[in-house]
Amino acid sequence: MIRLPFIFGARIAAASVLSALLAAPLAYAQGELNIYSARHYQTDEALYTDFTKQTGIKINRLDGKEEELLERLKNEGASSPADLLITVDAARLEIADKAGLFQPLKSSVIEARIPAALRTPNWAAFSTRARVIVYAKATVNPEWVQTYEDLALPRLKNQLCVRSGAHPYNLSLGAAVLAHDGEAKTEEWARGLVSNFARAPKGGDTDQLRAVAAGECGVAISNSYYLARLMRSTKPEDQQVVRALGVVWPNQKTWGAHINVSGAGITRYAPNPAAALKFLEYLASDSAQVYFADGNNEWPVVKTAPVKNPALEALGSFKPDTLPIGQLAANAAQAQRIYDRAGWR
Repeated sequence: MIRLPFIFGARIAAASVLSALLAAPLAYAQGELNIYSARHYQTDEALYTDFTKQTGIKINRLDGKEEELLERLKNEGASSPADLLITVDAARLEIADKAGLFQPLKSSVIEARIPAALRTPNWAAFSTRARVIVYAKATVNPEWVQTYEDLALPRLKNQLCVRSGAHPYNLSLGAAVLAHDGEAKTEEWARGLVSNFARAPKGGDTDQLRAVAAGECGVAISNSYYLARLMRSTKPEDQQVVRALGVVWPNQKTWGAHINVSGAGITRYAPNPAAALKFLEYLASDSAQVYFADGNNEWPVVKTAPVKNPALEALGSFKPDTLPIGQLAANAAQAQRIYDRAGWR
């Protein structure tokens, strides 16, 4: 597999982008696949290697931040060498789709293996993570934080740590609350969260977990795979963090724990669409799904895929929200407006 250098900057002419990315014969060569990926996990290397081993198709990958990859695809237009865009979260995938960057995804294999709620006509999810509530076992009663809505109650004043409201993980959560509770209650909820902040939002989910363990706050919201990563760590300081934390699967008596996804779509002008479809169908195979679970602490979207991850097993089973990801994606912009009005930035 070839990993390509990422070139940052403002708008670049399509011809310059091609020469910087991939030489034309390489980009359009038979038996190759060009992927733009915003997933930055070393464990994904096994996916690419296994796919090439199974199919003989060589992968050329360009890693970058989501916004930069989307801008690059827009600038390149029909001259783009990209066959696939892989990224994290339904909101980001929907932005790409609304910008016309995907083509229709038609595959009987994907339709048979990936639940309808986890795919749209133009892109599909291949792994999931739950957005869980984490609390300080020494100071917080878990009965206080059984739902996302509980996090906005006055009894948690100055107790909540969370990352930016502009982050897609939180936008998707807000989109789910919108779908289930409506706009008025979602705005009231967002204002309640802001009033409960222990500090201004900053850092990533792992930072929130460490802040709770350190006593900086009593409760936080985090994607499950960040917690599972700490649980599997052999570092004493990480194990100390884990021992201090309790975990709640939210909304188990109502709509279920909110789910984030990683997903992909075939780009509109893909020069190798057949190879791209073959890769997406590979991602829906049991063997690939195991990499997501065992390698990156995510849950497979395919129910038949075996999970042998000790951290995921320790976290146990839960009721997930079954809201279609397409609806989540569509609500993300409204969630951002609500957060902005509430002061969650």
